[in-house]
Amino acid sequence: MCIRDRSLINPSSHYISLAASIAIAGLIGAFTASTYLGSTELIFPTLAVIAALVGTQFLDILFAKHREYSKSLHVSLFGNGLFFVSTLIGYGAMGLFEKDGLDLFYVTMGMVVFASFRIGIFTTILGASLKKAWAVAFIQPMAMYLVLVPSDMWISSLTNPWIILFGGAFLGLATAWSYLTDKAGRPGLKSTHELIQAYVTSMSRKDPAPLEEIIEKSSTESTVSTSQLKFQSTDKDNDFRIVLPDIHPGPFHPIGGSNITGLIYKEMDSTAMVMHSISNHDLNLPTQKEVQNYLQSLQQSKSKQNGAVCTEPVSVTMNKARASGLLFDRTALLFLSLSPHGMEDLPPNVRSEIEQFAENRNFEQVLIVDTHNAMGKEISKEDSEDLLLAAKSTLDTLKTKESHSFKFGFANSEKMNLNQNDIAEGRIATLCLEINNKNYFLGWADANNMENGVREQIVTHFANNGYELIEICTSDTHYTASGARNRNGYFQLGMLSKPNDLANWYLELAKNAESKIKEGTFEVLEHQTNVKVMGPTIFSDYSKVMDKTMSITKWCLLADAGLFAMSIFCLLYTSPSPRDRTRSRMPSSA
Repeated sequence: MCIRDRSLINPSSHYISLAASIAIAGLIGAFTASTYLGSTELIFPTLAVIAALVGTQFLDILFAKHREYSKSLHVSLFGNGLFFVSTLIGYGAMGLFEKDGLDLFYVTMGMVVFASFRIGIFTTILGASLKKAWAVAFIQPMAMYLVLVPSDMWISSLTNPWIILFGGAFLGLATAWSYLTDKAGRPGLKSTHELIQAYVTSMSRKDPAPLEEIIEKSSTESTVSTSQLKFQSTDKDNDFRIVLPDIHPGPFHPIGGSNITGLIYKEMDSTAMVMHSISNHDLNLPTQKEVQNYLQSLQQSKSKQNGAVCTEPVSVTMNKARASGLLFDRTALLFLSLSPHGMEDLPPNVRSEIEQFAENRNFEQVLIVDTHNAMGKEISKEDSEDLLLAAKSTLDTLKTKESHSFKFGFANSEKMNLNQNDIAEGRIATLCLEINNKNYFLGWADANNMENGVREQIVTHFANNGYELIEICTSDTHYTASGARNRNGYFQLGMLSKPNDLANWYLELAKNAESKIKEGTFEVLEHQTNVKVMGPTIFSDYSKVMDKTMSITKWCLLADAGLFAMSIFCLLYTSPSPRDRTRSRMPSSA
């Protein structure tokens, strides 16, 4: 699962924003000169406005918290867009109602709207105080305005009573919005703007520290378990582990434990499958410090059980639900899936009920894997009950199965140079288990879930080649090598990698793992670590803050729209009489 709060509209490159801003500034200059001012000379005003834009652009970064030039360019792009739209609306109103007296009002109003927008953005995104935001708000809009409007019209246009009234209202709304949204999170959150700035910093500068500091303040102490199923042979280079950490890989890259699966993979000498246990965002590690504490603690894991036998795999299907498992002596390894229908993180009650059932049946332990192999929404009550029934039936069947000695082999894709952005640092891997003279395979990917149906394509490809795939799982990592500008904020496996390619890669790995099989034994390792986790309320609390902020924003935008409409109404009905229809709709001069 991933937090779906990434912006989908922010310009991906500040160079694009700069080019677009220059283009819009040029349009403002040419359009205003040709219509509002009735001039045929367009080159000079166009170049003058562009020069004013470029000349003042660097001043913005002096007032930004981190002096980030890219963000100031994005601010200019959107602000200039508002400026241009205002001039278009004014021109349209004059043409539609054939009224005099509106000529420069909407040029001036566009400048004021641009300035009020900058107040809001500088206080929220760029981290300026309200006083600094006011100081910088007018620099760029006013510079563009002064080079565009003839000097003999400055005083009359800027002191127009309607401008003072409506312009003051726009600026007052921007100020009120900045103040109210910043205080929206109190008393739990000191500053909403600091939270927004920290999030933006983590995304744009890949600097998690400011946001981690905020999150850590609301985190709670907890004890988390980590289970390992370690396979060993006479060849120590062939040793392999299935790791089940009771922490969640989140909240999102690069914050906290978003890449915990890749880091565990490296900690295990790149010979491991780091599975998704039954966990959710409550169990996110909030900071890099906590991640390092957790990783170091894994060295203290203690042996709980060992053996040299296991059963052949068992699979049970109940409606959409499927449970597959093997029994290593008295420790069951259980895989749960709804693929191809999909689901989000399994709720904790599923784990507790299965564990209680296993204890009642005298299992030593049950290791439960949320396979996370199809995209879906929060699991329904019906699907949850079906998964429980399938899991219990699988455990009951495993108790009746004969145990055998086994061989194992492991292969990952480190040498395959896949380089796909839907595959994270742990890459993809396949485990081969030879049990009772039959080979069974387990597939894994360090990825955040899978495209629906991709699992089935891989399973079918294996079957067509005489290979039996027990299951294929993902780690649910929240690491992304490059930013994913989509609604999810990540690329699920199969979104970028072609399903046919994935099927072939896994089959190649299966053959590689098969070639490495050796007589094996297993060991169950356990460890408990005291760490800080984000807990169950952080996201709900932050969500409430953002909902409140968005509500304030909505009402302020509605007020802005109402003010704009009111300004049109007032000016149209207080301006001079309609023009003579035989004359041009636009004045020949200012």
